[in-house]
Order: sequence, then structure tokens, then C-alpha cells
Amino acid sequence: MAEETKISTYKNGPFLVTGGTFRVVDAEGVEFPVDKETIALCRCGASTGKPFCDGTHSKVGFQAAEKAVYEA
Repeated sequence: MAEETKISTYKNGPFLVTGGTFRVVDAEGVEFPVDKETIALCRCGASTGKPFCDGTHSKVGFQAAEKAVYEA
């Protein structure tokens, strides 16, 4: 059985995608090459390597809500 893909947040940082098989595709259907078992996706919007995190969140003082908000 394949490992389950998990997306989690890194405190005031990126989304971490781990496990399983996944693809990263842009709005036009172009696939970004992914050759790692874990990737970090930008959550602050300031990365120069979007959609991937380049660490800029720490320079711009990104503050994130860490808890999920569920709509009823």
C-alpha cells in the first residue's frame, strides 16, 4: 500500500508536503518537476521560486494562523 500524502504547516512558514506520490501543477496544467519525498510550498506569497518556498517568509515577517478554520 502506498504511503499517504500529508500536507502540514510549518510555524509561520511553508506548507510541507510529504509521503506518497504527488504532482504540482500550475493553473495552465504545466507540471513542476518534483524529485524529493518532501517539498515546501510557499504560503507567504513572497517566494521568488513560487510555488516552492525559498525561506523569504522569515525575512518578511510572515505570521500565519496555525489552526484550521471550519465553515459550517
